[in-house]
Amino acid sequence: MQASDVRNGASIAQIFGASSMAHKKAGGSSRNGRDSKGRRLGVKKFGGESVVSGNIIVRQRGTTWHPGANVGLGTDHTLFALIEGKIKFSTKGNGRAYVSVIAEPQTQATE
Repeated sequence: MQASDVRNGASIAQIFGASSMAHKKAGGSSRNGRDSKGRRLGVKKFGGESVVSGNIIVRQRGTTWHPGANVGLGTDHTLFALIEGKIKFSTKGNGRAYVSVIAEPQTQATE
C-alpha cells in the first residue's frame, strides 16, 4: 500500500483488492401471493321460479338447505330438481331450511 493511494481517495477495499459490497439488500420473495378461484356457490333458482327436471337449485358446501319433496341431493350437496314445477323454500319445526319442487297442474290444450 502506498501513501499516494490513500491520498488520491482510494478505498481500503480497492487497495487490498476486495470485492465491493452490495448497496441494497436483496429483496425476499413472498410466500403468500396465491389465491384460489371462487367456487360459484349459492342459490341458483329462487322461490316461485319454474324449474325442469335436473335444474340446479342450490350449490353449497354442507347442507345449509336440505332436500324436500321432489328435490335430489348430489354428492357435493348440490340440490337439484327431480320434476318440473315451482321452487318452494320452507323451514320446519326442527329449524332446518328445506327446498321443495311443487308440481304445477297441467293445463289441457283445448282444440
